[in-house]
Amino acid sequence: MRARIVGAFALGVATGFLCLGVVLWRMGAIQPTPAIEALLPGWKRPMTPMPFDLNQLTAEAKNIPPPRVEAPPPLPSAGEADRTAPSPSPSLPRSLPAPPRLGMPIAGIDARTLADTFADKRDGRKHEALDIPSPRGTRVLAVAEGNVAKLFTSKEGGLTVYQFDNTQTWCYYYAHLDRYAPGLVEGTLLRKGEVLGYVGSTGNASPAAPHLHFAVFQLKPDKKWWDGTPIDPLPLLR
Repeated sequence: MRARIVGAFALGVATGFLCLGVVLWRMGAIQPTPAIEALLPGWKRPMTPMPFDLNQLTAEAKNIPPPRVEAPPPLPSAGEADRTAPSPSPSLPRSLPAPPRLGMPIAGIDARTLADTFADKRDGRKHEALDIPSPRGTRVLAVAEGNVAKLFTSKEGGLTVYQFDNTQTWCYYYAHLDRYAPGLVEGTLLRKGEVLGYVGSTGNASPAAPHLHFAVFQLKPDKKWWDGTPIDPLPLLR
């Protein structure tokens, strides 16, 4: 019985050593002799691993400089911020207000039947107005509500009325009048359709062709009654 136990123990020890030898051989720790290599067909000598020193690698890693980090520029002071702040972009010019739709200055006339005389030439200059032929003495009506800015007699226009609209953006000009409406003075508030005068041929108009010379212009900032940007009045009457 004792001999059987000893034999089993010896067999286990031998098996352990055999397994250990196989493992070490596979890892290349045990190199067979040339004679044994000849008995092992297909066996290749494993590559010898390159030796390294862990302490040396650690020391070299410490000598590698850290990556460079760019510091952000310093914030400007309050005074510098004011000096370096971009100047505001210039504001775009405001669009011109749309001209209002006007009433007819001569009652009973269809604006669609009138010829557009705005671009005509008169005595070598631009006409920039609308001629409305009518019998002498026909009533002339205010085309919009607004005050009489000027009553004026000129060589070209004869007896005239300059009327500003309520916003003082537009001026309405009535010329070649035969006479004013009774009681009309500068500053009078005219309602739309109210009589302001009568058709005539004063100024440089032909006595044989009485008519109303009607013009519209946009006032400039200084609001001068004789100065502005002419607008074709006919489309405003249609």
